[in-house]
Amino acid sequence: MLDPGHNNELPPIPGKRYFTIGEVSQLCDVKPHVLRYWEQEFPQLKPVKRRGNRRYYQRQDVLTIRQIRALLYEQGFTITGARQRLEGSDAKEDQTQFKLLVKQMIVELEDVLRVLKS
Repeated sequence: MLDPGHNNELPPIPGKRYFTIGEVSQLCDVKPHVLRYWEQEFPQLKPVKRRGNRRYYQRQDVLTIRQIRALLYEQGFTITGARQRLEGSDAKEDQTQFKLLVKQMIVELEDVLRVLKS
C-alpha cells in the first residue's frame, strides 16, 4: 500500500484537455492496471477511446480518479463502499472532491504568483 503521509502530495493537474493513461497514472500516483480495473468498477470513469483502443482521460476523469483514490487509500473505503459513496445523492457535494479542487486551485495560483514575481 501507499504511505499515508505521501497521499496528499499529488502533483498539480496541467491545463491540458486530454491525458494518456501513463500521465494519469503519474498525476494520481496509481498504476495503469489499477486505473483499468477502476474503469470496470466505477461507472463514472469513461475515458475516450481512440485509435488502437488508446485511453484519453479528461480533467474531470482525473479529479474523479483522485477522489476514488482518496476514498480507497486515505479513508479506508472498500470498492463497493467507494462506489456507493460516489453514486449517492450527495456525491456532487462531496467534501473530498471539493478539497481536491481547492488544493489544485491553490497550487495553480501559487505557480502564477511565482511567474509574476520573477
